[in-house]
Amino acid sequence: MQCPLAVKQEESMNIHEYQAKEVLRDYGVTTQPGHVFETIESFETYARKEIRDRVVIKAQVHAGGRGLAGGVKLASTADEAIDIAKALFGKQLVTHQTDHTGLPIHKLYLEPACEIEREFYLSMLVDRKTATIVLVASREGGMSIEAVAAETPDAIAKLQIQPSLGIRPHHVRQVMQCFQLPTDQFQAMTALLNSLLACFMAKDVSLLELNPLVLTKDEQLVALDAKISFDDNALFRHREIKAFRDIAQEDAKEVEAGDDGLSYVSLDGEIGCLVNGAGLAMATMDAIHFAGGKPANFLDVGGSADAHHVKKALDIILRDSQVKGVLINIFGGIMQCDTIAEGLLRVLPTIERDLPFVVRLEGTNVERGRKMLEESPFDIHTANSLDEGAEKMIALTQ
Repeated sequence: MQCPLAVKQEESMNIHEYQAKEVLRDYGVTTQPGHVFETIESFETYARKEIRDRVVIKAQVHAGGRGLAGGVKLASTADEAIDIAKALFGKQLVTHQTDHTGLPIHKLYLEPACEIEREFYLSMLVDRKTATIVLVASREGGMSIEAVAAETPDAIAKLQIQPSLGIRPHHVRQVMQCFQLPTDQFQAMTALLNSLLACFMAKDVSLLELNPLVLTKDEQLVALDAKISFDDNALFRHREIKAFRDIAQEDAKEVEAGDDGLSYVSLDGEIGCLVNGAGLAMATMDAIHFAGGKPANFLDVGGSADAHHVKKALDIILRDSQVKGVLINIFGGIMQCDTIAEGLLRVLPTIERDLPFVVRLEGTNVERGRKMLEESPFDIHTANSLDEGAEKMIALTQ
């Protein structure tokens, strides 16, 4: 469900569909009544007692494309629903938005089936270049917005909303024109857009997406599916949102790194990166690409990390079986180069994998740090520049 039509999003926290709908209902957005289950026993008890008509069973994972991946199923009887639930609980759901291992299904959401007349796509996200909120609408709901953009771009409307002015009548008219809705839906669409914007602003949302938003047979606008991502930097203002976090849906190494004050993101390359400073980390990844390699991760140990944090960072990097070598690029300002050297020398004796290490140090105590590495019994390659370090690492791993 991720929308590529506006600017890149900041770091954000995702929540499940059932949680997003709970948030939206507080702002007057119409959704289907639903129930969430965390065990097959509770699901079966409810199904035997309550299911008398068609229902939809939805896997709750932090990824779009659930329907195509078999994570959204329709059932007509209690027995059919229970069989579906048994097949989904505990499964790893692989979609086009996950890696090859997928995400675990620990929760299922059950809703009554909806009598759908038409399906639409509607989202809001931040455009930092123009300091506006971008409203993206498409009459091709229920499918990937990326596919719509590629195949039928004329079916998409992209509008800018000034936060200080809010939803204006022309926004409503343009969305209705895109959806090809009759004028008698103007009031309902106005109320919906205002509700979504109020939620977006009040909760520090970075992405709000309804896919699909449907027009039912009885002419009601219903958010049939919902995705909300929240700005990480604003979560201190929203404890109720922070409580929705499901770490089972996150990369275990990223969670562990975050708990230790490290900024870590897994990538799909073969060169591990340990750097102090986000900008320097991005430059290091660029240098690896220019030298012909691919970074396996982004890892910023921060400006005040100690030997413990260096050891922890290397532990996390080397847990990735794809890593063939580690490039360490440190500018010693607050963090001193000999601290990095100390941390590296502590962790090397514990490493069972035979991997090359290239270290580029610059800044405070650089001579002491280099001397510690050069006098160590380990085969550590040093570099005097970032480009030299990247080139050495590529040569050693190839």
